[in-house]
Amino acid sequence: MEKVIVKVHGEQTGADGETNAIEVVAEGRHYYKNGMHYVLYDDHMADEAISTILKIEPDRVRLTRSGAVTQEQDFMNGMESTSEYRTPLGSLKLSVRTKNMEIAYGTVSGEIHVDYAMAINGMWQSDNTLSIEISPDASEIGRLN
Repeated sequence: MEKVIVKVHGEQTGADGETNAIEVVAEGRHYYKNGMHYVLYDDHMADEAISTILKIEPDRVRLTRSGAVTQEQDFMNGMESTSEYRTPLGSLKLSVRTKNMEIAYGTVSGEIHVDYAMAINGMWQSDNTLSIEISPDASEIGRLN
């Protein structure tokens, strides 16, 4: 497994036209198995770590989160996926419809850009963009080149 830096930028625009953004930068780990890239990192929400796994295929990304929040979501051009978003306060039915997705991935590093619409319990909530950049940790660069 190689050490990587994961940079996530997400934007969500709701019916009121307001856009909210999130930024996450985390240390993670990367490995390649059976033609797929796996990136593992912890996201922090209200002082609780949420383990996140990205399973990256040439035309699909699966996001799996566990901890204070549990979720599994698939992104693939033109596809809608539905999952249960579980929190300590209860669960919601979360659906995403991927409008456009671009994946550019090399040996250890790459970028993913996703435009998608999100619905909660069957009701449209927002249009979203998600950009993820994965790069080798500085301690790995000499070893990987």
